[in-house]
Amino acid sequence: MKAAILKKYDKKSSEIRIEEVPVPEIGPNDVLVKIMFAGVNPLDNMIIRGEVKMITPYKLPLIMGNEFSGIVEKTGENVTEFDIGDRVYSRMPLDNIGAFAEFASVDKTALAKIPDYLSFEQAACIPLTALTAFQSFDLMKINKNESIFISGGTGSLGAMAIPIAKHLGLNVFTSGSARNKQRVTDLGVDEFIDYRTQDYSQILHDVDYVLDTIGEKELEKEFRILKHGGTLVSLKGMPNKEFAQRMGLSSIKKILFGMVGRKFDKMAQKKNQKYYFLFVNENGKQLTEISKIFEENKIEPSIDEIYELSDINKALKKVDNGGSKGKTLIKI
Repeated sequence: MKAAILKKYDKKSSEIRIEEVPVPEIGPNDVLVKIMFAGVNPLDNMIIRGEVKMITPYKLPLIMGNEFSGIVEKTGENVTEFDIGDRVYSRMPLDNIGAFAEFASVDKTALAKIPDYLSFEQAACIPLTALTAFQSFDLMKINKNESIFISGGTGSLGAMAIPIAKHLGLNVFTSGSARNKQRVTDLGVDEFIDYRTQDYSQILHDVDYVLDTIGEKELEKEFRILKHGGTLVSLKGMPNKEFAQRMGLSSIKKILFGMVGRKFDKMAQKKNQKYYFLFVNENGKQLTEISKIFEENKIEPSIDEIYELSDINKALKKVDNGGSKGKTLIKI
């Protein structure tokens, strides 16, 4: 089969190669999936640059790709939840990624069935970003009628987080470029802030939750708009000791992350706030819950551009440049 392979980490370049490799074998708890579409995410570029080695130390060469939609081709002897021909999607397990390929072997616990109304293209937009939102809200312990600010909510993460947040009863504020205002307003945003002409830190205050998608340069302002005792979940800040403990990492990594994340913990302590760093995990049960939310609300995922597998490096570069209007996909 054809697959996109990373041979070495490279901080400056995102070049990966298409090669012929064997179709993966499956174990008793695995499902062999014929991949139809794969989502391209900032995480893919972070892996290529070696930025997540401390969290997930991949062995190279590595088949790249973290999420997909596809069709069940074969099932292991212990798999009763899925049948050959089922339409499925997944955020692949952290220790066994490989969605940029014609086939993938996936543990059954990472899979969910695609809602009937969604195409394979639409479904491939969902797993990683929707699970990111779902797991963020779980950390926040949200309640209905509370408020959340999603920074940079006009990208692929916002396209998932906004409708899920609205379904869960939150008042949603977000920032982004004005050209995307109508699209995110249609998703349910209560207040849109044009980052080119407005400063959200001068407009918002006492927000219950913040979902940070930008990182260190915005965290101080995001804590400023957060209420006393509020919660901030960051996808781009630094891991802290709490993250290392939650992920079950080694004692050395707990010490290291405790040091690098101390700055943000101190920011949070000023107003008795909570700071969490999130690295999204595979979770088929949560993805099934997300499927129900999508089915109930008939949410239409936003697709930016679709590339062929042979153009994987162009797709990675596009995502790395930012300014997305939705998910960038690879047609397998």
